[in-house]
Amino acid sequence: MQKEHLLSFENTEVAFRHASNADLRRAYWLFKLINSNFLVKIGPPVTNLALKIGLPIKSAIKQTIFKQFCGGEDIRECEHTIQTLAKGGVGTILDYSVEGEDSEQVFDETRDEILKTIRRAAKDPSIPITVFKVTGVGRFALLQKMDERLPLTDTETEEWQRVADRVMAICEKAHEVGIPVMIDAEESWIQDTIDLLALNMMRRFNKEKAIVYNTYQLYRADKLASLKQDAETAKNEGFILGAKLVRGAYMEKERNRAEELGYPSPIQPDKVATDWDFNLALEFCTDNINTVAFVAGTHNEASCLYLTELIKRKTLNADHKHIYFAQLLGMSDNLSFNLADAGYNVAKYVPYGPVKAVMPYLFRRAQENTAISGQMSRELSLIVKEMRRRGL
Repeated sequence: MQKEHLLSFENTEVAFRHASNADLRRAYWLFKLINSNFLVKIGPPVTNLALKIGLPIKSAIKQTIFKQFCGGEDIRECEHTIQTLAKGGVGTILDYSVEGEDSEQVFDETRDEILKTIRRAAKDPSIPITVFKVTGVGRFALLQKMDERLPLTDTETEEWQRVADRVMAICEKAHEVGIPVMIDAEESWIQDTIDLLALNMMRRFNKEKAIVYNTYQLYRADKLASLKQDAETAKNEGFILGAKLVRGAYMEKERNRAEELGYPSPIQPDKVATDWDFNLALEFCTDNINTVAFVAGTHNEASCLYLTELIKRKTLNADHKHIYFAQLLGMSDNLSFNLADAGYNVAKYVPYGPVKAVMPYLFRRAQENTAISGQMSRELSLIVKEMRRRGL
């Protein structure tokens, strides 16, 4: 039985059912601090220096910002989060969030860790989807050289083969155990290479069901067209397109680079254009639901509501196997838990990894949050509403 008519993103009782009073108080003070641009600006250099010279701040980080946005330092430490989300009907996407490495040994270790997440997911419906970044298993500069179509040296050709082999091993394991794997989007100047890899993996592994998903950043002016073109390719060649739809994560970096190097920015002119394309992408995917499986990765309430309306309008089941909503752990619980409570497929990204290695991810989250107009105010207002409801 479906319960879509009960959906309300204002229902804080459902949104925070999983959170203790202590959790709410911690989130309240944390979001108040993140809302301070001053803290976000001075936090990264001060924290990185403290960790570098060995000051004992790891436990403080682990009990505050890390606890809010991460599942733990390894998969074992994520178990509590996995179970807590599952009680609210929300799935887990284990996201090994170590960034900025560039040694072959680390790339192999990262591949092995991603394979662990897939094996862990294989025995648990609470982990319906997995994810990885190509820069986690390959050198950024090599991907950039591939994108620029520059000739590779013999050594680089061998290096590229190792990157392709790692991606193949991950997608092969996902196919073997029947667990979807999403390939995250990255900067535009390495994205063509990632897109090609992803499409080739789909050709190989998405014949019967959607196993491999590529990510489309709709804040790029060309990505709605890419989505449609890839869907046409999939239809013509007889495989299912897996698509994760997001707005995007590298806007300032993209615009600055375009300006510095004197080429047109690939980013949409404004947020209205991005929102328009995102919602058109939702419409396109639901129109082609038999041949496109998609994850709507968004914290935008209007887009989430629009997708629920599309699902109703097209008389699709709320829990259609080709439709997932996704948000980040520690944010927008009013979306995740209320959507799940109304019968929709929902999963949260649960980043994990050693505290020191995950700090770049955490600081980017904080910086993105302050850049999103009203996001922190919204989070705070919902937490305050629930605290008042509980009489705290």
